[in-house]
Amino acid sequence: MTDLVTDGPEGSLPGKPTSVSRTTLSHIMDASHTNLLGTVHGGVIMKLVDDAAGAVAGRHSGGPAVTASMDEMAFLEPVRVGDLVHVKAQVNWTGRSSMEVGVRVLAERWNESTPAQQVGSAYLVFAAVDENGKPRPVPPVIPETERDKRRYQEAQIRRTHRLARRRAIKELRERRTADGVDEG
Repeated sequence: MTDLVTDGPEGSLPGKPTSVSRTTLSHIMDASHTNLLGTVHGGVIMKLVDDAAGAVAGRHSGGPAVTASMDEMAFLEPVRVGDLVHVKAQVNWTGRSSMEVGVRVLAERWNESTPAQQVGSAYLVFAAVDENGKPRPVPPVIPETERDKRRYQEAQIRRTHRLARRRAIKELRERRTADGVDEG
């Protein structure tokens, strides 16, 4: 396999294959995780998603990484007390100091002998930081399979959309402030 290399302020960093940082976090849901409807609270699932994604980002970048954003969190099916939840995460794309981590959430029903069912998914962006909390370079990710390559390409599209949305909102706010519509 050929290593990709990126030139950053700290020098060259060899690329890392997708499989190096991929992980699965599993957790049994109990009554303390429920919402008023008796199913597992979405915030509990979101925390597990962030935990798994953070582990992957730290593993890939070789140090601390912080959550910069979470988008496209989708809840597909309710999770119930007793379910064994598997949160599968991997780095889909890397920039200079940021990484997109894709996460799939699956649940095995405690009282059924059926395969785990996908119950959610999310995309998170993490920034690698140094001991002073400043951005630091990350190794490029090397997609290994056709699925990894598709995820890499889709992540580039999501990044383009995130940046365009951020730019459009900033421009709108600046125009409204200049027009005296929004103060402060």
